[in-house]
Amino acid sequence: MTAMLDVAGLGHTYQAKDGAHRAIDGLTFTVGAGELVCVVGPSGCGKSTLLRTICGLVKPTEGGISLHGNKIDGVPEDLAVVFQDYSRSLFPWLSVQRNVEFPLRRSLGRKQRRARAAEALELVGLAKAVGKYPWQLSGGMQQRVSIARALAYQPALLLMDEPFASVDAQTRFELEDLLLKVKREQNTTVLVVTHDIDESVYLGDRVLVLSNSPASVVADLRVDLPGVRDQITTRESDAFVTLRGEVARLLNVGRPTAQRKVAAEAAVAAKWAEAERAALREAHAEDHATN
Repeated sequence: MTAMLDVAGLGHTYQAKDGAHRAIDGLTFTVGAGELVCVVGPSGCGKSTLLRTICGLVKPTEGGISLHGNKIDGVPEDLAVVFQDYSRSLFPWLSVQRNVEFPLRRSLGRKQRRARAAEALELVGLAKAVGKYPWQLSGGMQQRVSIARALAYQPALLLMDEPFASVDAQTRFELEDLLLKVKREQNTTVLVVTHDIDESVYLGDRVLVLSNSPASVVADLRVDLPGVRDQITTRESDAFVTLRGEVARLLNVGRPTAQRKVAAEAAVAAKWAEAERAALREAHAEDHATN
């Protein structure tokens, strides 16, 4: 499989008033053309920093990133992002049609923009909502508009940052299936960041598991599930349950260290409490002897 995205030895350190903060450390992986890869990791491990470096918004302090063989140095033109907060990513004063057309204004004429937007809205099931405004749509429909806008741009790589975290469970399932449909029909290359272990296994061709901060790759797991998936039968399958458990165990690799830290702190607190009780007993004994 041809590598669409190549991340090699990626590292980034932020300089802050209280000192340097290492966000990611030695990240190396590839995403093949037409592949859907999910990235999971503990909160605060550096997933957002990873996305910003791929978008070209943050220049890494180490390593490099290439998109279809070209080193990323600035914001790539053939990349699109779908954010978690759909309500803030759409222009409320523009219709659905014009929201989807918006990123195409500089590259396409009016007729081409309309055709491209109509095709993308048809793909996400919103062909009849072209004249409506975002505030007239449900949350799930607004996120469909965001996805349509990204698809209309026809990017080489689609990045999705917790794209379904802000919708209800039923809508989330519908959007997950929509993404799989788009991936099959458009052969779109997608990198999804998610906190949801089940979602990562259900969506992905592969799951990248990251460590605690600074982020490094703990495991790169191939998802051995059928290309066409179902929210019920796929999630009940032995392969799904087994892989979900493996991802969960890998995410908990750092937990014993944290538990030891808590236990050590508790032991120190217990020693101090015992010392205080001993001092009180000694003081009481002295007062009793004096009296």
